[in-house]
Amino acid sequence: MATKAKSKKKDTKIVSWILYVTTSSNNTIITLSDEQWNKISWSWTWPMWYKWSKKSTPYAAEILTKKIVKDAQWLWLKEIWVIFKWTWMARDGVFKAINEIWLVDIKYIKENTPIQFGGCKGKRPKRN
Repeated sequence: MATKAKSKKKDTKIVSWILYVTTSSNNTIITLSDEQWNKISWSWTWPMWYKWSKKSTPYAAEILTKKIVKDAQWLWLKEIWVIFKWTWMARDGVFKAINEIWLVDIKYIKENTPIQFGGCKGKRPKRN
């Protein structure tokens, strides 16, 4: 009678996570992923019932960050990398929320906003 050897799964605890903050003039989207770029949770301002320009305020970013970080506490969240894209005022709210929680350390901060370069040369005006 052959028995199969049971392999024990190792419960790996990923300590550092990546928090993406994308803000436009109309909305704020915050995504939490692990180091292998797998999305764990995300949220945006529509479920919070913010309307119009209130969706891109620092307060909206603060509330979203608190929600996502508190939901990820069961994942042994200790260190966070913060990557910003198109941030206007949301940066202040994100840092305020992380500092108020006291359970997470910011390990790395990066600005990932694309910078405009020269591009194509425009058409010359006609000479008369």
